[in-house]
Amino acid sequence: MNDVPEPTVLRYTAFTTDPAGGNPAGVVLDATGLTEASMLEIAAGVGYSETAFLVPRDGDREFDVRYFSPVVEVPFCGHATVASAVALDRTGTLRFHTPAGLVEIAATPGEASLTSVPTSSTPASGQDVAEALRALRWSAEDLDPRYPVHWAFGGSRHLVLAVRTRERLAALDYDFDALGDLLRANDAVTAQLVHQREEDVFDARDPFPVGGVVEDPATGSAAAAFGGYLRAVGQVGRPRSITIHQGVDMGRPSLLRLRVSPEDPRATVTGAAVRIEG
Repeated sequence: MNDVPEPTVLRYTAFTTDPAGGNPAGVVLDATGLTEASMLEIAAGVGYSETAFLVPRDGDREFDVRYFSPVVEVPFCGHATVASAVALDRTGTLRFHTPAGLVEIAATPGEASLTSVPTSSTPASGQDVAEALRALRWSAEDLDPRYPVHWAFGGSRHLVLAVRTRERLAALDYDFDALGDLLRANDAVTAQLVHQREEDVFDARDPFPVGGVVEDPATGSAAAAFGGYLRAVGQVGRPRSITIHQGVDMGRPSLLRLRVSPEDPRATVTGAAVRIEG
């Protein structure tokens, strides 16, 4: 640590209204003067998948923001963004200047809607697909043929794979090191594993070995990337409002609401957040 006083770390859980659900995040509302090493040390001590560090700009609605997992910095984190916006307790538009770019947030009491940087998505190579299947201990027959495997970006990069059945998704048991190596080699953060429950309802699981975390209960950046993925594979011919259920198999149910349209390369992800007391 440096000579800057130890900052206050707030603890919130995002994409839920229940402190026992959602994805917990650390939030430092004023990280002025903290070094990168200090932020990483604090994030490791907090132990959540990410901790957000905010440095106020002029006024009280614009911030420089960095995100750290216990082992590495990530360019953008959706659940920590939602948690931070709720922790700031301001209504209206907030502007977060992140390593990935500018993210605008519409904040209301207990809830926030983030609009991502422009999304993109490209097909994964045959070799990447084969390595992913080996790491996940899946077969090609487990994949939903309607949805090709892609590398998708929504502020950070994610490997999107869709499975045919909810049972296959529920039985996740993957090779932590092998999947982490594949994601790191492609500058990606998580694997976004999805199953389509209904036309606009998906279940998702997100292994996060890159951050030293077996699985994320809710991943806002992956939801934004998934919006870009759906657009790229021709599934956004009209504006869509999509519900993503995540964290259910971990016992931390999360609800993410995704909005995408054909005309806008960005995606909007909405969720609630609540403070974790104690």
